[in-house]
Amino acid sequence: MSRTVVRPILTALDQLYPNPTTELVHETPWQLLVATMLSAQCTDKRVNLITPRIFGKYPDAVSLASRSVEEIEDLIRDCGLFHTKAKNLKATAERVAVQWGGKIPQDRETLMSLPGVGRKTANVVLSNAFGVDAIAVDTHVFRLAHRLGWSSAKTAEATEEDLMRLVPKKYWSMAHHWLILHGRRVCTAARPRCEQCAVSQWCPKIDVSRPIGLGVTKDREVQVK
Repeated sequence: MSRTVVRPILTALDQLYPNPTTELVHETPWQLLVATMLSAQCTDKRVNLITPRIFGKYPDAVSLASRSVEEIEDLIRDCGLFHTKAKNLKATAERVAVQWGGKIPQDRETLMSLPGVGRKTANVVLSNAFGVDAIAVDTHVFRLAHRLGWSSAKTAEATEEDLMRLVPKKYWSMAHHWLILHGRRVCTAARPRCEQCAVSQWCPKIDVSRPIGLGVTKDREVQVK
């Protein structure tokens, strides 16, 4: 696989999804971090229903850090894994409030040191909040990368490395969004709409009935099931 093969697919996706961005509603980097942490094993649509409850009362790390885990659980109870997420949000809010005065760090390794923040979440925040070129490999990006033949790696991190080699750096962040949007709307997990796909002519047409998904880790996604 070479960049020459990838280029027409990127061009088609760009035309299909111009000016892509995250669908998680937020106003600040902190709010994006919270929303992304909640999005693990939960749809963006659901997260966008939950976050106004949090941000309306506790819009920043300092205010959320003052709340108990039980109070945070009540705010996110209809989000998957809410017990664990509430603990991570509380712990992360405390660290951000105390160590960085409420401002989240802008480097990947420091972000990944926060409770509940893995590489995918860190990349989402760096890309969308700070304009850093990054590819966050979620379940949609992983699935499309494998269906398109761009990667055969068994982990999200190795898949990210494959994509960074194939996709020019200036397109990393946009490609992340293009693949997510196409995965949600066309190249779905269960019943991909190949007949409606704008990139079908370049797709190797692998067996789409074979489940391609990610296992569970800090970001809730790493190994092929």
